[in-house]
Amino acid sequence: MLLQGKKILITGVANDWSMAWAIAQRAAAAGAQIAMPYAMPALEKRVRPLAESIGAEFVQECNVQNDAQMDDLFNKIEEKWGRLDGVLHAIAFSDKNELMGRYADTTRDNFKNTMDISVYSLVDIARRASKLMTDGGSIVTLTYFGGEKSVPNYNVMGVAKSALDSSVRYLASDLGADGIRVNAISAGPIMTLASSGVGGFKAMLRLNAETTPLRRNMTLDDVSGAALYLFSNLSSGVTGEVHHVDCGYSSTGMMPNDMKDILLKNLDDK
Repeated sequence: MLLQGKKILITGVANDWSMAWAIAQRAAAAGAQIAMPYAMPALEKRVRPLAESIGAEFVQECNVQNDAQMDDLFNKIEEKWGRLDGVLHAIAFSDKNELMGRYADTTRDNFKNTMDISVYSLVDIARRASKLMTDGGSIVTLTYFGGEKSVPNYNVMGVAKSALDSSVRYLASDLGADGIRVNAISAGPIMTLASSGVGGFKAMLRLNAETTPLRRNMTLDDVSGAALYLFSNLSSGVTGEVHHVDCGYSSTGMMPNDMKDILLKNLDDK
């Protein structure tokens, strides 16, 4: 029961195969009390039954671009709980049509909207949550390797993730004196509602499973386990980090020799 008695806000749950939901389940099983708002009215019918299954509270609409809804959520948490011990930021959005083709063709409107939802929301949530973390706390966000290296069809989301990673470091510096830790989990490709919008994602999964050092893809259990560690006191000295949960993919500079041989043979055959 690593999180016994901790009060954790989980954002970004969209359905029962999202990373945020896997983390919410794992945290609740480890003893945490969960707050689980949803981003828009259309998601309520999916999120509410999930929230009820783990006894989550504050199951209400909270669009991070709506200051009134954000105020209402955090005011209610303060009134009922009095404090927060952890926050999961699992929020990102970009126009699916602009995650194809060239990054150079990104429109101004989509760039601004992507950065606002995917990056500024962490800053806004961290500022609000930190006021309730009177005894310290842990803020965890979800990022991706596309913020460190260019990834086909990731485009403006990659730039947003790079800004998110940088925000983690600056927020960790700002909030560390109050005992608040800020970290990111960089998960490898996993089929979720969000990732399904990335062109060529199924091919990416196949290639990833064949080239990672562990020769497999990540699982939701892998990611939720990392989140459990970052929310718990076991990671009390860890902040400002981007923690890769990608079966080692980010540690490699070239595909394994056996895969290179297969690729070269295929090219020779052509």
